[in-house]
Amino acid sequence: MKRSGYVASVGEQQLGQTVTLQGWVARRRDFGKLIFLEVRDRTGVLQVEVEPDSAAFAEAEKVRAEFVVEIEGELRLRPESQRKEGLGQFEVVAKRLQILNEAKTPPFELEQGERVSEEIRMKYRYLDLRRPEMFEKLRLRSKVIAALTSFLDAEGFLQVETPMLTKSTPEGARDFLVPSRLSKGEFYALPQSPQLFKQLLMIAGVDRYYQFARCFRDEDLRADRQPDFTQLDMEMSFVDQEDILALNERLLRHVFQTVLGEALPSPLPRMTYADAMNDYGSDKPDVRFDMKFADVTDVFGGAEFKAFADAVANGGVVKVVAAPELTRKQIDELERVAKQNGARGLAWAKREGNSLTGGISKFVGAQASELIARTGLAEGGTLLFSAGAWRTAVEALGAVRLALRDLFDLAANGPKFAMLWVTDFPQLDRDPETGTWTYMHHPFTAPHDEDLPLFGTDRQGEIRAKAYDLVLNGFEIGGGSVRIHSPEVQATMFTAIGFSEEQARAKFGFFMDALGYGTPPHGGIAWGFDRLVMVMSGATSIREVIAFPKNNRGVDLMVEAPGSVDEGQLAEVGLALRE
Repeated sequence: MKRSGYVASVGEQQLGQTVTLQGWVARRRDFGKLIFLEVRDRTGVLQVEVEPDSAAFAEAEKVRAEFVVEIEGELRLRPESQRKEGLGQFEVVAKRLQILNEAKTPPFELEQGERVSEEIRMKYRYLDLRRPEMFEKLRLRSKVIAALTSFLDAEGFLQVETPMLTKSTPEGARDFLVPSRLSKGEFYALPQSPQLFKQLLMIAGVDRYYQFARCFRDEDLRADRQPDFTQLDMEMSFVDQEDILALNERLLRHVFQTVLGEALPSPLPRMTYADAMNDYGSDKPDVRFDMKFADVTDVFGGAEFKAFADAVANGGVVKVVAAPELTRKQIDELERVAKQNGARGLAWAKREGNSLTGGISKFVGAQASELIARTGLAEGGTLLFSAGAWRTAVEALGAVRLALRDLFDLAANGPKFAMLWVTDFPQLDRDPETGTWTYMHHPFTAPHDEDLPLFGTDRQGEIRAKAYDLVLNGFEIGGGSVRIHSPEVQATMFTAIGFSEEQARAKFGFFMDALGYGTPPHGGIAWGFDRLVMVMSGATSIREVIAFPKNNRGVDLMVEAPGSVDEGQLAEVGLALRE
């Protein structure tokens, strides 16, 4: 029999009528002469009363949690004293009950899902997804996709799919490799992004492209990363940076208003990379709370505190942040965070009146009034210092700032969604292992026109890229750039990162050829779609908003992947395992 509709669609217009429900039994309560079932589908839960003289009673006695059932009965209002949150004001008095399928006892109680270990929930993900709070995340994800698609279609974008099996190219992370059976000894790579293909689509004249692209990166995992993930990929021709940012802001406002009813500021705030790093120690600053750094390098150039004076003499900086009152145990934990992020230590001092005490106060007492004035340090508050090479000093203090956020829940009183653009990233960066120049974003990012003469000089570290990141609540949820469309500039960029002409052609010959056939100015962006939905839903991990995720070791516990393959399969692709 066809069901009358989802549980949530059963309502006042059907009172006194016979309805048919289909779903899972969330709970069964047996009172001897009465049996109550709570029947769940993807829209909610509805109570079913089975009376002893009902033809459904015998079957109801067999029912257990998670049985799949079909129930026919009369819809009526529940007594007002029995109404409770989650079950609503209606109930069905069963006339017929059919068990469509039985269920084994679940390995965990679905109602206790949040208290169950993530490992168990992921192993039985199909059960975990029955929980309303998990299903709502999938529903939110679907609504976001619908809002994005409707907007981009109306703006003239074409949805184009790009290959999943492609060539291994350097994009900043390790590739997942796929051996070829027909070309033994050679490999495809799963795409880290559709970067080159979307640029080729602009050369082809597509003009406006988008795709919900599946991407693959073999990198260390954390709460906001997966080895396979989804990004919203966009590219536009005949645009500059302002065009791209403006369209993306309109798209963001449309999504947040349509899906959540939330209004975003217009325009979104912007911050340069240099300011973000100097003020917050991060290129994805969480600006739901303030706690900016103060630069006190000038204060300690000739100070008696040797650690600071030496840092300044060697071209480094001294940064300080004003924190709340801290215990010694809390300071020790923050110092551990600083050391994990490259610092040698974390100097500190506390305010008492107009003086500083504890920590390094005896070395900086002469500068106490200056430090208090510059930082706005409150009575009893703690100054935390980081000194050394600029990048190490700011990044270490940035990690400490985030640890303070979590320790004192500093973001709780800020806006629910704090979004901004970070712009003007460096074009080039030093490889930490080799010390040679490499790209900051990718080698196809265009530099600022006025900085082009700096290529090949000792100032090429100052070249600014036409690159921008979209930051939400301290997460990078999007990144893009205006692309290089000149073959000559592209060749210059390859030279700057140490590619010989032969190396560049071996890796990107097809793309370099394409650039010579009339490439329009173009640029784009990719949104980390899983991260976006994670923040919009209030989840703390992207695993919560992906239907079938991997754990933090890159393992799918449900299907037990990765797994071994037999020797015959390996032989077909010309491979053998070494001990």
